Amino acid sequence: MKSNSLRFRAVLSLVWIVLAGCGSNSPFKYVKVSGKIGYEDGTPIPIGGMELRFTALDAPKLEKAYPRPAVARVNEKGQFERVTSYKFGDGLIPGRHKVSIDLGNGPDTKPLVPKEYTSAATTPLIVDTADSPFTIKVPKPKAISKP
Repeated sequence: MKSNSLRFRAVLSLVWIVLAGCGSNSPFKYVKVSGKIGYEDGTPIPIGGMELRFTALDAPKLEKAYPRPAVARVNEKGQFERVTSYKFGDGLIPGRHKVSIDLGNGPDTKPLVPKEYTSAATTPLIVDTADSPFTIKVPKPKAISKP
């Protein structure tokens, strides 16, 4: 009987520890955003499973706290609805964000967006949460532009 009681207390303690670690204790506030992405000429980027990564430029200065880059999955129509920073679909920290495009590691080796758009360090794309829903436009790389 003592063994079952100790086992129950151990399991209960473990559950409390896990629950305490899963709380919504982010020091940042978030706003829900959505939008679409495509080429400057209005055509969609021909890939499914693309992700956008949002890197905060205007994050509040908090001691030892840095915002996570946010991620949004783009559907085949170029639309995204749920941007995730801390918890699924929570949105973005209010303010400006650099947007980089992750095309995944598919077998297609032709460039679908200019290389500089695939890195937070080099992307020229910047959005502001005040402008949601976003309309993000990128130029077609020369390799897939029509002559």
